[in-house]
Formats: sequence, structure tokens, C-alpha cells
Amino acid sequence: MTDHAITDAPLTGKPLDPGKPLTSLLVANRGEIAVRVFRTARALGLATVAVHSDPDEDALHVREADAAVRLPGAAAADTYLRGDLVIKAALAAGADAVHPGYGFLSENAGFAREVRAAGLTWVGPPPAAIEAMASKTRAKELMRAAGVPLLDPVDPDAATPADLPLLLKAAAGGGGRGMRVVRALDELPEALAGARAEAASAFGDAEVFAEPYVERGRHVEVQVLADGHGTVWALGTRDCSLQRRHQKVIEEAPAPHLPETLRATLHEAAVAAARAVSYEGAGTVEFLVTADGRPYFLEMNTRLQVEHPVTEAVFGLDLVALQLRIAEGAALPLTPPEPDGHAVEARLYAEDPARDWRPQTGVLHTLAVPGAVRVDTGFTDGDTVSVHYDPMLAKVVAHAPTRAEAVRTLAHALAAARIHGLTTNRELLVRSLRHPEFAAGQLDTGFYERHLTALTEEAPDVSLAALAAALAQAAPAPDAPLARRLGGWRNVRSQPQARRYTASGTEHEVQYEPVNHPGVRVLAATPELVTLEVEGIRRLFHVKQKSNEVYVDSVLGSHTLTPVPRFADPQDRTEPGSLLAPMPGTVVRVAEGLAPGSPVTAGQPLLWLEAMKMEHRILAPASGTLTALHAATGQQVEFGALLAVVQEEPQA
Repeated sequence: MTDHAITDAPLTGKPLDPGKPLTSLLVANRGEIAVRVFRTARALGLATVAVHSDPDEDALHVREADAAVRLPGAAAADTYLRGDLVIKAALAAGADAVHPGYGFLSENAGFAREVRAAGLTWVGPPPAAIEAMASKTRAKELMRAAGVPLLDPVDPDAATPADLPLLLKAAAGGGGRGMRVVRALDELPEALAGARAEAASAFGDAEVFAEPYVERGRHVEVQVLADGHGTVWALGTRDCSLQRRHQKVIEEAPAPHLPETLRATLHEAAVAAARAVSYEGAGTVEFLVTADGRPYFLEMNTRLQVEHPVTEAVFGLDLVALQLRIAEGAALPLTPPEPDGHAVEARLYAEDPARDWRPQTGVLHTLAVPGAVRVDTGFTDGDTVSVHYDPMLAKVVAHAPTRAEAVRTLAHALAAARIHGLTTNRELLVRSLRHPEFAAGQLDTGFYERHLTALTEEAPDVSLAALAAALAQAAPAPDAPLARRLGGWRNVRSQPQARRYTASGTEHEVQYEPVNHPGVRVLAATPELVTLEVEGIRRLFHVKQKSNEVYVDSVLGSHTLTPVPRFADPQDRTEPGSLLAPMPGTVVRVAEGLAPGSPVTAGQPLLWLEAMKMEHRILAPASGTLTALHAATGQQVEFGALLAVVQEEPQA
């Protein structure tokens, strides 16, 4: 791979001839989507160019590319969102086309125009189409004129109890940023302020609008693909109803249990939306479907979607290859291929669902997903998950003749995966896929509101995992001295040996020599594999120790265990009531009027911390008095930094 550097020289380039075949492609993105686009580009014989920020210098997408160009800095605003630097990078590396991926500049009409003006091919829809759909408020006006069904907007300044519940949404972007559900009028002012602040931070536009919030609605979308010759395909439906923080977690194609008349209506509306803006390339038209089957237009995403692999699997297509061919001027066949089977995708995130979906950072020691599934990822073993970007580790996709088989295959693959180094949502995904409601196709956007507590309960059989960890740690290595492999000498052999571990905040003690677990017999133990007979059933436990963590994987579940030292370090103690930063990030808001001496109530939001494209509230742990405040708006904080101290009021 050749590494290039950009300069401050002016942009230059010659306009391309219409229909000229592409030779070299720059992907103006990072991570999983860049790797995925490169895979298709290589298959089509295109040279590949990556761009990278400083934290991404050794990222997988950089290692996968034929050439790479550094964008100096760490924050997205200084790197991946700098369209001028990306275009200079393309010209410096000799690329003749730019693919935007998703996110970042993918729906920026100005960037698309600048790419074309520099003589590069833009692998995306016409800038005018992007611009028409860029503002959700303007897009809805356009769709209303095209006859696409819409929810009636609500003026938040004139809202009444009859309008509740309301959904506040950022006009200039998606991905759940700037979204707030309001169920009481007295919550509306604070929700508006928070939504506007988050929208301004994420999209540079604080415009927010309101519409009725549909309880237990379904998020259903239609993949469209259009060429420059008047052909528009509607490539089936996808259901993306399982969401956290209004961001998708599990997606599938086709959307289950849709009446054929509704499916036809959605296809017709999606094609009408694409034709209304003279669309070209891949795009998605999203709808909200009420419990009684009424569809309403939400937005059109003028780019490739994260969940595009499920449509590829069902239709047997490579959407990126089709994007590239359309950009070269090729025409689509008049009709798309027929769909086949069912596909389900799960987004594997480095986050802790049990702790307000808190994102995780650090080294990913192991990422291995077995089985007949597709894994799209931007990471390999040993890579670091940075605080600067989205915490998605991978997308795992299963395709089968029936929905039940696809769901079962995906759940099995995730359950058998080995993911070491970071807390992830893997267990949540497995339990979600195996939940009776999901298995029955009873899908709606309130799924996690109803079931999150049950889905995030601590996995059973932690004691067996701890026992396996202790036995593995005590087992001699194959090349150990003979005396060690034979067990050595102990003064009081009958006394049990004990180890203590913590898992998910709970401490577990195991005694392993001799084993005193009823119904458990040790059959074999090595530092990496322990075989136990549990109630007459032979079980294998794979053990891996890395740094100060022990990872235990088996069919009973996966556990991360932290050995407990015999003596606690006094330095580990903190003052009671201390609020520590749960991750590195930026303080984006401090509660109005908050200062040392302020009274606070348990659960009251005190600070808002932004990290990994998400906003996190820091809540008062108890009612009492704020005795110290060490954080200020705009301040960058490290993991574990002391933000504030609350002195709990004495109990009556």
C-alpha cells in the first residue's frame, strides 16, 4: 500500500468524459463500509484509495486499500467531514471516482457538486436529488405533492395535550441524532433545547420539527435503485423496527407479515418518491406503519443504507457494484430479479445495553463469528475501538429459505462467537432473536422499551465459567516442568484452593481443588480448554486470558471475568457520591444553574457527555447537595475523570 499526504494546494482536475470507465476509487469514509466497498471495487478491477484520520492510521480499511491519504486530526469535523481535504486526497492519489459510503458526507449535496467540479465521478445520486431530500421538512412537502402519505406536522410552540405523545426530530439528519419523545407538555421545552443542541452538533443545523409519535409502530423501508435512463427498481421491503435510541439494531428482508396490498402501496410510494427527484443510484425510502396497517412517509436516505446486505442476500445482487456501474452510465434491466428466501442482520456494537447503552472503547482482542453467515466489519483481532467514532464492530447477516431458519442461524452464530476485550451487545442480540415476539414476527419500535430489563439480566451459570477460569489458570502449560505438570507438592493437599472474580459487577468465589460443585466433575483442564461434566452432560469451556481479564466461552454463554486481588488497593477508593466519566468524551451541557451548593434529587440529569456519536446523561446518584463541580461545557474529559460530587442528604 502506498501512503500519500495532502497539501494546501488548490483543487485541480479535468472533467471526465461521460460514460468513461472508472479505474480508481476513493471511499470517503472509514471502518466497515469502506472495507465493504473496497471488496467490490477489487472484484471489478478498480484500484482503491482510503482516507484516514490520525486515530485510524492503522485501521483495517487503511490496510485493505491500495493507497491511503492522511487527513490530519482526530475529530470527524477535522477529517472525514472536510470535503475539500477528501477531494484533494482523491486527486493526489490519482483516483477518478469517489464513493461516500454512509454517514459523514454521503448526503451532502455541496460535497457531491464539488466532487463533480473537480472532474471526479460521484458514485451517488445527483446533487439536486440529495438537496431535495436533505431537509426532512422540505422532503415531506415534496412527497405530499407526489401523493405519498404523510403524518401531519405539529407546531411544538402550539402543542396541546391532544397532540401527545410527540416525536421531535432533526430536520437535517438521521441516525437518531436530535430525536426526543415527549409525553408531557412540561417536558417539551427541555426536550426541544436538547434536540436542537444535538442536531446542531451533529449536522450543523439546529432545525427541529415535531410530529405525532406512533406507539408500537413498525419501521418499514423500501430499497430503490435507479439508473440515468428512467428505470427505477423497488427491491422489496425491510423491517428495521428493533431500535435503541432510535437507531437500528436488527433488520430483515422482506418485512414479515405485510399484506400484499400494503407491500404494493409501499413499493409504489417509494418509486414515486424516487421519480419525484429524478433519482439515480441506491437509496432508501422509509415509512412508519401503524398497528392498523397505515403507512406514512418518514424520509428518503439518498445513500447506501447500513442494512443493505439483507436486500443483497434476498435478491442475489451486489448493490455497490450496481452503484458503480450506474455511475459509469450503465442501464438497469427493466425489471429486477425475483427475491429468494429471507435475510436477517444484527449490528454488533461495543456497548453495554444494561448501562444505558454505554459505548465501550479499547482493544478488541478477539472477533470470531463462526457459521454460514456474512460478517461485514472494520476490525480484526488486536484493533482498537476509538472514542471518536460509532461503536459498531460488525454486521452479521444470515440468509435462508425461511425466516425461521435465518433467525435461528443468526442467533446460533452470535451465541457461538468469541468476542474478547470489550463489552458488547452480543447477548442482547441473541436473546432478542430468540424472544417469542420476535420469533413470531410481532415487531414494533417499542420492543426494547418493554423487554430491555429482561434481555439484559446477568447470564446464568457464571459460577461454572468462574470455575473453568480458575482451573485453566491453575493448569500447567504443556511445556511446564514435570513437577509442575504432575501437580507439585502442597503442605495441606485436602484444603480447597479458591479464586475470586467479578463479572458484570458481581463477585464470585470458586473453590477448585478439590472441586466442591455438586454435580460437577473435572474431566480435563489446560490453560485454554476446560472440560467439565455438569449433571452428567459433557461441556467444553474455552478460556483466554488477556491483560487482567479472563474470557470464558461455552454453549452456556460467554463471560468476562476480572480476577479479584487478595488485598484491595486504597488508591482505588473514591469519595462517596463521586461522579466519574464513564468514557472519554466532551461535556456538551451542564444543567442550568448547577453550581457547588445546589440541591439535587436522585436521578436528576446534571451533565451531558457526548462520545462515539451519542449523548449520555450523568445523573445524580442520590438526593442531596452538589459539593463539587469539576466539569464545564466544551471540556474534554478522560475515562474515570471526576466530574462532580454529590453529598447525600441524611436519612430521616
